[in-house]
Amino acid sequence: MNDLLYCCRMRDDSGDFGGAAELLNALEMEFSSWENREEKTLYHTVYATDEATGKENFERLKQAVPEWRTFGIELSDPVYFELRREEWEDLWKQYFPVLNLSPRLVIKPAWRDYQAKPEEKVIEIDPGMSFGTGQHATTAFCLAMIDRWADQPEINSLLDAGCGSGILAIAAVLLGYSHVEAFDYDPEAVRMANENIAMNHIAPDVLTAVTADAALFQGRPEGYDLVAANILAPVLKLCRDNIASWVRPGGLLALAGMLTEQYEATVSAFTALGFTEVERRTEKEWTGGLLRKNL
Repeated sequence: MNDLLYCCRMRDDSGDFGGAAELLNALEMEFSSWENREEKTLYHTVYATDEATGKENFERLKQAVPEWRTFGIELSDPVYFELRREEWEDLWKQYFPVLNLSPRLVIKPAWRDYQAKPEEKVIEIDPGMSFGTGQHATTAFCLAMIDRWADQPEINSLLDAGCGSGILAIAAVLLGYSHVEAFDYDPEAVRMANENIAMNHIAPDVLTAVTADAALFQGRPEGYDLVAANILAPVLKLCRDNIASWVRPGGLLALAGMLTEQYEATVSAFTALGFTEVERRTEKEWTGGLLRKNL
């Protein structure tokens, strides 16, 4: 295996950090976004595992960045460089602190130390190259919902749809949900999620992430008490009928992955299927919503 990664880095001065991520996703590029909290700025690094793709990414970004500025996405001109994989690991680790994201949940990158309080549940996460530790607003929203509903007697089962690092499913197990499942369409995300599950001393028969497509995943026939769907808005709308089928009557659906301007249209697609909005939360440019499936 080639030991090199072929990278393009850009500084994001937009203030609307989700916009660049949406555009990079649209280009189907592999990337990581790291916040430098001291500088209060964000860096996006696009990477490839072969030189030809790396140089192709660089040329595409050179053309795209000036066009994106017309949409208010202020990125510096891309800088191309090569990096050894072990150097990449040292580079991105500095950007992941210990996070307190809900009253009881603490997210701790595996390489950091933390002394937990008695009431806290500490989740250890190794995000790998492109799977986060909970810093993103959409993940924080889902974690808050999972924590809030963990003590309600009617909420016992949870589905983590689009699990990424597995952070939501792990949180549910640690908070006492009796039945938890997780899936992602990306096999590499599933591999990382299962490594994180093992790191948190959760047995495979309690939780194992699987590879599946949101359009096809069926899950348990009786549905789930709470479904956390941290998936991009276009996929939420496209797969809304199947996503709706995962939630039992009277159950809850936490929708994340939506930019604020996408929220109303996305939620309307679900209210048309028999859901009622319970609450919404906006952080920066992202809005998440909690819906209840009508009886």
